[in-house]
Amino acid sequence: MAHRDHDDEFAEFVVLRSPALHRTAYLMVGDRGLAQDLLQEALTKTYVAWPRLRDRSKAEAYARKAVTTTAIGWYRRRQWSSERAAERLPDSPEPGHEDRVADQEWLWQALQALPPRQRAALVCRFYDDLSEADTAAVMGCAPGTVKSQVSAGLNRLRRELRSSGHTSPTTTTLLEALS
Repeated sequence: MAHRDHDDEFAEFVVLRSPALHRTAYLMVGDRGLAQDLLQEALTKTYVAWPRLRDRSKAEAYARKAVTTTAIGWYRRRQWSSERAAERLPDSPEPGHEDRVADQEWLWQALQALPPRQRAALVCRFYDDLSEADTAAVMGCAPGTVKSQVSAGLNRLRRELRSSGHTSPTTTTLLEALS
């Protein structure tokens, strides 16, 4: 009976938290299919550990750490190709749409060009809005390492933005925020 309760709890966790975990995985690997594979692997690891998780409120942190460490491990083993199929962006009559699309594409490419630990630190800190301590726990490192990875990643994004020649209001605002 207890095993059934664990399965029900885990199933509820998967339904509630998979979308957020999938978004994190996607930002880390840059490919929807790989993100789904990454999420499945992380959820499998979480399921195996589920009976040992005394505090269920920490299940998402456990799963996020599994996503992060698995993504970094995949990158190290070069299990995914550096080439990605581009998705066609929709045309829009909206003024400024092309600049925003170009800015988003630039940021996406710049983020994907970062080393995996810098990318993971930036995604956890700024997309998932985790504290330095929580990011350190997810990445399995010290808070100082998170600070250095975030700093190095932001510095690289700043340099890339300055050298890219983007002059739209969005990138100008982003450059000011990163400075």
